[in-house]
Amino acid sequence: MTTPPAAPEIPGAKHIHSGKVRDLYELESGELLMVASDRQSAFDWILSTPIPDKGKVLTAMSLWWFEQLGVPNHILSTDVPAEVAGRAVICEKLEMFPVECVARGYLTGSGLLDYQATGAVCGIPLPSGLVEASRLDEAIFTPATKADIGEHDENVSYDAVVATVGAETAAALRQATLDIYTRARAMAEERGIILADTKFEFGARPDGTIVLADEVLTPDSSRFWPAEQWEPGRLQPSYDKQIIRDWLQYESGWDRHSGEAPPPLTDEVIERTRSAYIGAYEQLTGRTFTA
Repeated sequence: MTTPPAAPEIPGAKHIHSGKVRDLYELESGELLMVASDRQSAFDWILSTPIPDKGKVLTAMSLWWFEQLGVPNHILSTDVPAEVAGRAVICEKLEMFPVECVARGYLTGSGLLDYQATGAVCGIPLPSGLVEASRLDEAIFTPATKADIGEHDENVSYDAVVATVGAETAAALRQATLDIYTRARAMAEERGIILADTKFEFGARPDGTIVLADEVLTPDSSRFWPAEQWEPGRLQPSYDKQIIRDWLQYESGWDRHSGEAPPPLTDEVIERTRSAYIGAYEQLTGRTFTA
């Protein structure tokens, strides 16, 4: 499935958009209601099997990070309709920048593929001899395009960001991305978790203020690894949806290049993923997750 299922009706809210995971509504006040569903995506497909409580975990984790970071963000209230309690926030309207702002502190995923092909990531040269899960001397800004549902985000150069949003805004987005990632990585490490990389989205208020928006530092937008098990040169155990990616690629029998939809997740994969999401939340926040 490459298109989201129909969003639920919510009294007093007009549905205006659905992404891979979130449904967006406009309230009568003109503010936005952003709802995190339990939908799961992988390899640009929306999977047929949801992860129970996922939307609540993502919402709780994002709210915790927004509290910790203390940077301008889009949250106005958590006083949401009862139908979506615990998985939604009321947020302000922003002019969203058409850029996925990615920070990498470790080499893996599409960054590793770029490095293996060119010796660089998004045009940033890196030292020779790096392997899967190598820690980078300094975090790097590796932006990507925002793709439509069913399409794949593509890594782009910093110059492409400048061409899209202008030099001043591009510099501000890069600095904000690296600053937030560096702070969050240090906090995660104190709690025994490696924040290998993450993706942020930013928007602008009418006065030009750049605001952190959407979700932030969740298992959907980040790679979380248990620090005590980190070992460069191999795939790392994870607290994120890498569990699902690995099962689809190596165990399910599905060919991601076939054009056919992925198979339903097994009960075991669903429970492992749910446990990983909850485990990341509890280890990072020190709080107990309640469904």
